Amino acid sequence: MLSRIAESLFWIGRYIERADGTARILDVHLQLLLEDPWIEEDDACRALLSVMGSEAPADVTLTRGDVLSILAVDRTEPASIAYSLGAARENARRAREIVSTELWECLNTTQTRMPRRISGDKVADFFSWVRERSALAVGIVESATSRDEAWQFFTLGRSLERADMTARLLATRSLTEASGPSWTTILRSCGAYEPYLRTYRGVPSASNAAEFLLLDRLFPRSILFSVSRAEDCMRELEPHRMNRVGVNDDAQRLLGKIRSELEYRPIAEILDDLPHHMDRVQAATSAASEAVRHRYFPTNAAPEWVGEIS
Repeated sequence: MLSRIAESLFWIGRYIERADGTARILDVHLQLLLEDPWIEEDDACRALLSVMGSEAPADVTLTRGDVLSILAVDRTEPASIAYSLGAARENARRAREIVSTELWECLNTTQTRMPRRISGDKVADFFSWVRERSALAVGIVESATSRDEAWQFFTLGRSLERADMTARLLATRSLTEASGPSWTTILRSCGAYEPYLRTYRGVPSASNAAEFLLLDRLFPRSILFSVSRAEDCMRELEPHRMNRVGVNDDAQRLLGKIRSELEYRPIAEILDDLPHHMDRVQAATSAASEAVRHRYFPTNAAPEWVGEIS
């Protein structure tokens, strides 16, 4: 496969997942601002922008509407939903000879229908629409793509981004100290509430909910599942030859290291300093993405998300 095609497929996966993850994080956090009158809105908005890799002028008082404008509909902001959906469509155009007609039409229609502003009473509907369009795009790939290199690069990009976005979502738990979103709210935003109840059969506790989203081997949005899926893709893309000494691929090494660190560390230790551990996950996924670029896409500059940890 040509490196430019592989790169486009990798970034289609990442951008679709980024749009979905950003919608989930904004939905949780902006709803919290509405429900809790004791939260200092400007501080909470700046903290959220920081988690998402964006920032605003220090001399401006930020509101919920400002965050929505920056992270949802601003087509020039690399951390926004609109930017991600537009970039996914552009990468699909570049790889049109590989991308299926159904996926192209899905991404093209989504980009065309992306609003330039959102009224206050339509915010929840907008986030739901973004999640549905992202799920449609992923469903098209999952149901109608051969499990060849094209699927591996798409899934690799998606898995890395999902691990990163789940880490960002968990980091929002501590944005506003004691007033942060509840674990029930975070589980619901990941579509994890009902799977959690089937697994633990009880009201979410901090320890159990964090363990589920971090370490569950069966739930597809957990960090461990996403990192493991990315490792599987890397192994499939590796030329099939006997490797008797360790792991030679830098991306696999980085992912294996962060997976082992989470998998074998007591959940209580992770909860004691959750933002730090989530920063480490984000740093690992960013470094792994860079390692993938150097190995498979060496001729082009990588698309950059301003604010990524490196």
